[in-house]
Amino acid sequence: MTLLTSIPVLRASDYPRARAFWTGTLGFAVAEEGGDPARFGIFKRDAATVFVDTWHGADPDQSQAWRAYFHVPDVDDFAASIDWHAVEGPEDKIYGMRELVIIDPDGNRLCFGQDIG
Repeated sequence: MTLLTSIPVLRASDYPRARAFWTGTLGFAVAEEGGDPARFGIFKRDAATVFVDTWHGADPDQSQAWRAYFHVPDVDDFAASIDWHAVEGPEDKIYGMRELVIIDPDGNRLCFGQDIG
């Protein structure tokens, strides 16, 4: 099964401050934001993408937050190809992705998603 991309998921304690850093200091563009007010952002520059999450706070031990996001062409095929228990999914999300979440042996929450939008 092909993995198309991998994206780090960084947590921040203050979304406006994080947004200003990624856009103003590093020159990334806002590709998408979630929440009202925004608490999650997808930032892109050239071929690089980063997710910034304040929904789960800045605590690195927050177990419900993704540590990384992987795009795959078919999440159901990916799920069938691995020998690991899913903690969520595969399931369709309201934001146009079909996702599977697993937790690795060290407790890292990894999300694998397929664009169904």
